[in-house]
Amino acid sequence: MKSIKWALILLLGVTIAGCATTTVRVKRPVRGYEHTPLTKHPDVSRLPQGSSIMIASWYGIDFHGKPTASGEIYDMYARTAAHKTLPFGTLLTVTNPQNDISTSVVVNDRGPFVEGRDLDLSYGAAKEIGLVAQGVGVVEVGYKGRDGKYVKYIKVDQSLANKGQYTVQIASFEDKQNAIRLKKALQLQYEGVFIMEAGVNARTFYRVRVGRFKDKASAITTAKTLAEEGYDTLVTDD
Repeated sequence: MKSIKWALILLLGVTIAGCATTTVRVKRPVRGYEHTPLTKHPDVSRLPQGSSIMIASWYGIDFHGKPTASGEIYDMYARTAAHKTLPFGTLLTVTNPQNDISTSVVVNDRGPFVEGRDLDLSYGAAKEIGLVAQGVGVVEVGYKGRDGKYVKYIKVDQSLANKGQYTVQIASFEDKQNAIRLKKALQLQYEGVFIMEAGVNARTFYRVRVGRFKDKASAITTAKTLAEEGYDTLVTDD
């Protein structure tokens, strides 16, 4: 165990740079849509087993009070984390090998977007394990399961025709920058992410969507994957 600990500490020559995250506002269920839950229990078979070594950084006041990619409001003092691919709701134990202090966090955001980094911790989590001052460091991450509340409903527009072109909408914003950040987050895992501008009652909305499909079944399949990861989804026409 000591040899592993010192091996981790030797890796701490990482250059400190800025960190980034993404934001998204959850679109609430709307009448005229069919809401179908995936399952009462999240699929944890895709989660890694045991533990991993990661390069971690943290983010704080610049994002405090803003929506995360999962739709939750970022609280810099809570114990949360951003990861590029782990499903929202993944429960982690993060240990700093320099002091053997650990904290428990839940993944509720996407990031980091800085090359060479694997995990963005909230300020509160980073402070608890003594990572704030150095900014970036090697950590050991243990996988503890997943919180089922993050699995979302699949929403399908009931007015859709049986033929045409379909897409999966994740969110709609009046703030274009929110849409751009969500698009960037989705592009960590998906191709065909785009923003559609729409005017409604003299207001402009920026709708973040994934894929263009020739049949509704294909769109629903993609929506199921996204909803299982914790994204809000709406299958609609393009």
